[in-house]
Amino acid sequence: MTRNLTSVTEFILLGLTSHLELQILLFLLFLAIYVTTVAGNVGMIVLVRISARLHTPMYFFLCHLSFVDLCFSSNVTPKMLEIFLSEKKTISYSACLVQCYLFIALVHMEMYILAVMAYDRYMAICNPLLYSSKMSKSVCVCLITVPYVYGFLLSVMETLRTYNLSFCGANEINHFYCADPPLIKLACSDTYSKELSMYIVAGYSNVQSLLIILTSYMFILVAILRSRSAEGRKKAFSTCGSHLTVVTIFYGTLFCMHLRRPTEESVEQGKMVAVFYTTVIPMLNPMIYGLRNKDVKEAFRKAIGKQKLQN
Repeated sequence: MTRNLTSVTEFILLGLTSHLELQILLFLLFLAIYVTTVAGNVGMIVLVRISARLHTPMYFFLCHLSFVDLCFSSNVTPKMLEIFLSEKKTISYSACLVQCYLFIALVHMEMYILAVMAYDRYMAICNPLLYSSKMSKSVCVCLITVPYVYGFLLSVMETLRTYNLSFCGANEINHFYCADPPLIKLACSDTYSKELSMYIVAGYSNVQSLLIILTSYMFILVAILRSRSAEGRKKAFSTCGSHLTVVTIFYGTLFCMHLRRPTEESVEQGKMVAVFYTTVIPMLNPMIYGLRNKDVKEAFRKAIGKQKLQN
């Protein structure tokens, strides 16, 4: 694949607003969200590591979900905060491609980690007697490796297609981070293959991962309905509730953001969706698992109690 000539060496990120008063308010808001995101996800990772109660496959996968959420937010939010305060709202061409690469990779990692977590719940509820042997440590490591490898390799392919677009005129990106739709609008070369690839990849990954999740929960629902124990049904719903909440929020915003043609109107709408997708969801995930999960709350109370005793 031969790269087209590109005269643009940097892009200008227009961000969310040009009003100074709003920029200060938004800076404070998103700074608070980012600090909460870092504290929540790092806290979840540390809690899973130090609590023997949480050394199970479900929390092993949750630990990786928190790691990806932390990376996802850190890929976008610090630059967005810089844009709010800086007069020179620029990002270099190479940094823009790196941000695109990480964004695509982390999105696909998250969707397949959610699919792996759904499969884990299926094994725990539908095959409880075989769960320990079927979800051994080596199996869990293999399962979690797939999203990372798939995300990074897929992102290489998509980023190379972006790299081969020519940018020779306007360099203002109507967004707060480097994303494919606004970049496509700026390209002065043919974008058909890039757009086609973007739709195919987004559609395939969304449908495949969502199919795994829906199939897993279909079997889970059947197993729950067949259960004669009210306590067993309640426990099954409790263990799946947090994951279902995260999946609903994640895929709802994902379909809104990606499966649209990159027109000026869709880019403007996409910015609003992307704010929720890139900053709010990584903050919400540890909260959802922390507030709705008895094991996490109990492990947190024990960790706090142990810390108080040490002091």
